[in-house]
Amino acid sequence: MKKAVLCTALILAGCGRGQQVTPDPHYVTGASWQADGRWFYPREDFDWQGTGLAMRDQGRNGELTADGEVRDSAAMTGAHQTLQLPAIVSVINLENGREVVVRLNDRGPAQAGRMLSLSARAADLLGMGDGPARVRVVENEAESRRLAETLPGAPTLEINAAPREGVTQTDLGGKGSSTVGVAVQAGDTAAPKVGVALPDLPAEVRQGMAAPGMLWVEIMDLTSRYSAIVQAARSGAVVRPDLTAGHGMMWAVRYGPFTTIQDADSALRRALAAGLTGSHIVVE
Repeated sequence: MKKAVLCTALILAGCGRGQQVTPDPHYVTGASWQADGRWFYPREDFDWQGTGLAMRDQGRNGELTADGEVRDSAAMTGAHQTLQLPAIVSVINLENGREVVVRLNDRGPAQAGRMLSLSARAADLLGMGDGPARVRVVENEAESRRLAETLPGAPTLEINAAPREGVTQTDLGGKGSSTVGVAVQAGDTAAPKVGVALPDLPAEVRQGMAAPGMLWVEIMDLTSRYSAIVQAARSGAVVRPDLTAGHGMMWAVRYGPFTTIQDADSALRRALAAGLTGSHIVVE
């Protein structure tokens, strides 16, 4: 009886042999969440980029992801802590120069000091072992915006007057067309977008130059260099210019540099214990 009740309460987890979950791909940002000493605040940011540590995804195949997809370790997918979902990003393994493109479709990772988790397929193509890897992540703005405009759940503009019109997609492989949504024309303020299916990204890898860089624990990012210097003096940190955020010049207050992930993790734990809850690991 207890098992039956648990299965009913956790239908989306696919409890029970042979039980299937129903995919429902949709756009989502989601509420703030806390894990391992840090708060995360999901938001729209279509030109995001950053560096940090990536790990292998720990989820199970068949579970639903945060945006309603069915988890598949053989797909080119990943999880991010704050970006809108889904989003298309390039991930570069700074340790060996390999680069892949993945669709972010889940929240995570929850572990402090880890910025991104990747499916087994994506991690293998990047040449990752069992441990974390130093990566750079660059969002594809055009593709990410296209997904946001196509999927149900995204905010819509209110426009006056006129009818809806079906939108179709054509399979370039010759399998025909299928309905993927409904176009909003003047006057349609709440047109539903239905029948959406997200295609698998190709499992391809590009080879570039390795640039492993050093590890830093960033405790805050400020627009004022003077304020950053004051904060650094108070906490025994250093100030570094930061252009990776894509929003103009920022001044990062950081501990480091560290040569090993273990040392960076130790410094991060100390920063979080000191109440610096925005602290995270970056690579430079």
